[in-house]
Amino acid sequence: MQETINNQSLWEEMLQNKGLTVIDVYQAWCGPCKAMQTLFRKLKNELNEDEILHFAVAEADSIVTLQPFRDKCEPVFLFSVNGKIVAKIKGANAPLVSQKIITLINEEKKIAAGEMVRPQYHEIVFVDSDSEDAGEASYGNVEQLYSIAIIKPNAVTARKVKEIKEKIIDAEFVIEAEDKKMLTEEQVRYFYSRIADQPDFEDFVSFMTSGLSYILVVSQAKEKWPSWDGSESNSETESKEPWDDHEKTAKSSGMKQKRESFQEYLERQQISQFCDVEENISNTKFIDVFIPDFKKIKGIKLEKILALLRPALFNKRKEDVLNIIQDEGFKILMQRQIVLSEKEAKTLCMEHENKDYFGNLIENMTSGPSLVLVLVRENGLGHWKQLIGPSSVEEAKEYLPDSLCAQFAMESLPINQLYGSDSLEAAERDIQYFFPPEHTAALIKPHVTQEQREDILTLIKEAGFDITQMKETLLTEEEADKIYFKIKGKAFYKDVLEVLSEGPSLVMILTKWNAISDWRRLMGPTDPEEARFLSPDSIRAQFGRSMLKNAVHGASDMQEAVEAINRVFEDFVAENPEKN
Repeated sequence: MQETINNQSLWEEMLQNKGLTVIDVYQAWCGPCKAMQTLFRKLKNELNEDEILHFAVAEADSIVTLQPFRDKCEPVFLFSVNGKIVAKIKGANAPLVSQKIITLINEEKKIAAGEMVRPQYHEIVFVDSDSEDAGEASYGNVEQLYSIAIIKPNAVTARKVKEIKEKIIDAEFVIEAEDKKMLTEEQVRYFYSRIADQPDFEDFVSFMTSGLSYILVVSQAKEKWPSWDGSESNSETESKEPWDDHEKTAKSSGMKQKRESFQEYLERQQISQFCDVEENISNTKFIDVFIPDFKKIKGIKLEKILALLRPALFNKRKEDVLNIIQDEGFKILMQRQIVLSEKEAKTLCMEHENKDYFGNLIENMTSGPSLVLVLVRENGLGHWKQLIGPSSVEEAKEYLPDSLCAQFAMESLPINQLYGSDSLEAAERDIQYFFPPEHTAALIKPHVTQEQREDILTLIKEAGFDITQMKETLLTEEEADKIYFKIKGKAFYKDVLEVLSEGPSLVMILTKWNAISDWRRLMGPTDPEEARFLSPDSIRAQFGRSMLKNAVHGASDMQEAVEAINRVFEDFVAENPEKN
């Protein structure tokens, strides 16, 4: 049904089509929008206009004309009338796409019958949707300028990272990539070479390598442009879309004045003392020193979202849904069963509060356990919304019969049996609520090689832990007592001290829901031989040598975790002290 266009010559050939051609512009890594194909088949059959209605899929990566659409996660649909691109719709908005197709086809039929004159369409110019330069097509390779920001260890310790990042985003800068790590001496000297001749520079190097820093790659946010027909907004049409209201944004009222630099903004916000900046970097080799996989990160946006299976679906078809979730490329980071309170149910179902079935919905939502999931994948938010479909079963069955809303509809309620956060910001709040973070103390021992240490840190991150604090230190007896206070009086404690004195240890605060028990599970049994038998994927099974040199250590319970953290990281303040 859909013509495949994967090079420039096929694109030019497609423009010779008479009538309307609807083009699904896609990225090579994710493929065409499967959710819309059912709608297109339905329209093809119902309208029965094979001579003037065509459908195509076009790979942006291999077509020069579509270069401005590359590296975009959101689906884009273009509408070509007799070779002229006259409209563009972003997102898998089935009702809006359907309405646009029907409107344009009806126009073509009236034109053919002599009932109307062909409108003078305003042709879409393929400018990067984020471009700042009005009216300039962006066919060439314009090199992106970035800034690198390093949030210093004292700001990380003081828990100012979230505040700084929020201010950066609020000012419409874009955080393209981020990482947190202990900077090496070489990295510090490289980044701060301009101040290397200052008398206290060596002390500064020691400070910058003493704990975790955050490295941010930041770009300037771009202006938004009016819709294709020059109107201020298409909100009247878009507001009819029942499951995408949260995506509506205010349109720009005109060109903005020249914006202040990233450094100027940090200074005005009085946060520049916590954050050092290198501005307007066009050479990504500089960025690669701090974030080696930046190009990969830039092209693949991993997004973490919260999803929920309502009680009826969880009770009857949980395994079917979980299989689809994994088949769609989502990784399940965390999951838990929870019986919602009436207040929680009303908050989650707020969009339905004016419906006559709202009372029945709340009763249903509190009648038994729901399954709450934290999911992650490329373009996770958009893909989950596209996968589950609209909030209304009626809408789903009409426009997106392949969506999970339509597939798993229950007779008891006319709404989607699956829930997803409206935005990444809402997802973060939802995850914090349903999976409140817990802190635990962790240690990587001296005998672990640098390469093994990196492997262990990778395992920690893959298990969903956030490394909230980290410092490398030689554990003297006094320092070791702060962590091993529970066994201080044991006969074998002197052997523990001897192992710890062999070199610096890496001491960390690890954060996630159920951090204490999950870290103990990831470490594995104390004896590496036993670990290799009972838990071969555990850290001790892979990197432990003996009972004493078993690679890692962790707090055994909440009390020990809190006490160890308070002793080792004296300035650390938990964001949720009632939990940890």
